[in-house]
Amino acid sequence: MLRFSRTKIVTTLAIILIGLSLAVPSFFSPEQRKGFMASLPSWFPSWIVPTRAIVLGLDLQGGSQLLLEVDQNDLISSQAKGLRDDVRRILQTESVRAEGGIQLLPRGVQVRISDAAARAKVMPKLQELSLPISNPLVGQSGGRTVDVTEQPDGLIRLVLTDAGIGDRTRRAVSQGIEVIRRRIDSTGTLEPSIQQQGADRILVQVPGEQDPQRLETLVGKTAKLEFRMLSDSPSGDVDLLPSRDEKGARVPVERRIMAEGGDLTDAQPAFDQQTQEPMVSFKFNLKGAQRFGQATSENVGRRMAIVLDNEVVSAPRINTPITGGSGQITGNFTVKDANELSVLLRAGALPAKFTAVERRVVGPGLGKDSIEAGKWATLAAGVLVIAFMFATYGVFGFFANIALIVHVGLILGLMSVLEATMTLPGIAGIVLTIGTAVDSNVLIYERVREEVRAGRSIVSALQAGFDKAFATIIDSNSTMAIAAVILFFLGSGPVKGFAVVFILGILTTVITAVTLTRMMIALWYNYARPKALPF
Repeated sequence: MLRFSRTKIVTTLAIILIGLSLAVPSFFSPEQRKGFMASLPSWFPSWIVPTRAIVLGLDLQGGSQLLLEVDQNDLISSQAKGLRDDVRRILQTESVRAEGGIQLLPRGVQVRISDAAARAKVMPKLQELSLPISNPLVGQSGGRTVDVTEQPDGLIRLVLTDAGIGDRTRRAVSQGIEVIRRRIDSTGTLEPSIQQQGADRILVQVPGEQDPQRLETLVGKTAKLEFRMLSDSPSGDVDLLPSRDEKGARVPVERRIMAEGGDLTDAQPAFDQQTQEPMVSFKFNLKGAQRFGQATSENVGRRMAIVLDNEVVSAPRINTPITGGSGQITGNFTVKDANELSVLLRAGALPAKFTAVERRVVGPGLGKDSIEAGKWATLAAGVLVIAFMFATYGVFGFFANIALIVHVGLILGLMSVLEATMTLPGIAGIVLTIGTAVDSNVLIYERVREEVRAGRSIVSALQAGFDKAFATIIDSNSTMAIAAVILFFLGSGPVKGFAVVFILGILTTVITAVTLTRMMIALWYNYARPKALPF
C-alpha cells in the first residue's frame, strides 16, 4: 500500500499531466489557438500540441436554435411518386401496357392489367418492390415497406405500410442530420449541435449565429436538383412546374429524370463570362457524367429543364452532347443566391421536407451572464469544499484538495478531447461531481480512522482503509453511473450535456480519489514517518 515504484509514480503523473494539458486549449479563443499553431516552427510535430476545445452551448454563448420536423405528407407523397416511377420502369421493361395509366393514391399507386398472362408476368417484379424492413439494432423486423394486392378484375394496388413509412422517417432523420451538418460546416460556422429528438425531429443549435432566418433558409431547403426534358405538350406523362425565367407561368416537364443532384461531386459559384451574371458550375461523378452525357446526346436540339425543388430555374437548349461531366446552372441569380445554392448542392439534398416547429434566439448578453454565474457557482462550491476538507482532515484534506483540482482538470481535458458541448446543466454537473469526488475521500479517511480506533497501526489502518472503502466507492459510483447513462440515452439537449459531464466526473473520481490520493499519502508517510494520524 505504501510502496509505489518509480515506474508507477511516473506513469500516474504522466497521465495526469497529459489530461490537464488537453484542457489548456479550452481557455483560449479559436483565433489564439490558430495563431499559436501558426507560430510553431515547421520542424515541430504539430500532432503533439492539443488543439481540441470544449464547445460552449447555446445557453452560454448565445445563438440560434431550430427544431425541425419531418413533413409526413411530403414524405409519403415522395415515396408514392417513387413507387410510381418504379412501376412504370417495370411495365416498360416487360412491355406491358396499363389500362388508364398508373394512378396515384394517397399512400401508393394502382394499375389495371386485365390480361392475366401480362399480369402474371409483372407481378413477381412488383412484389420485389416490397422490401423487408431492417433495424440496425434487431436486424429484420418482419415487416415490409409495401403491401402489394391483386384483385380478380386485374387491379393491382401497391400501398405503403405504416411500418414502411416509419422506417423511411427514421432513415430520413438520420440522413437529414448528416446533410444539415455538412451544410452548416460548409459556411464556416463552428461547433453546431445537431441531434435527433424523438422519432421525426431534429434539433439544430448553432452557437454564435444570431440570424435564425438565415439558419432556417440554409437547413430547411430540400435542394432537390433534377435534370429533365421540357415537353412539347402540356398533357401526358408530364408535370406542370413554375418557371423562374417566366414569372407566374408553368411549363410542361417530362417526369423522367435524366440525372440528379445526388450524382454531383462539386458545385461552385461563378460568373458567366459573357453576361457577367452569377451562376453555379457543377461536376458529376462517373455515374452522373455517363447519364448526363447519354441524355444530352439523345436530345440534341431540345431544351433541358434544370429543376430545383420543383421549380425550373433554367431551361437551356442542348446544342451539342455534353460528355465532360460538368455544366452550369443559370437563372437570374444574385451573388448570395449562387453561393447558397452551391453550398446546398455540395452538401446534398435533404431526403424529405423538414418544417421548423420551433425557433429560438439566445442573445450573447444572456450567455455571458450565464457563464459568469456558472463560474461563481463553481468557484464557491470549490472553495467551500476545500475549506471543509482541510479543516476536517488536515494534511490528508490537503491531499484530497489536490486530487479535487486534478479531478476538475481531467474532466475539462476529457471534454476537450471529445469536443463536448458545455451547457448550464453541464456546469451544474461539474459542481455536483466536486461534492461526489471528495465523498470518496471522506469514505476512505473515516474508514482509516475507524481502523486506528480498533487498535491497528497507521500502516495497517491506511491499507485497510483504502482496500475496504474501495468496494463501497465502486458501488456508489456504479449506481450514479447507471443513472447518468439512462439520462444520456433517454434525455436530450441540456440533459444529455449534464449526463456526459457527470459520467466523465465519475470516471475521474475513481482515478483521483483512489490512485492519486493513495500515492500522495504513501509518499508523505515514507518521508514523514508519523507516529499518529494527522486528524
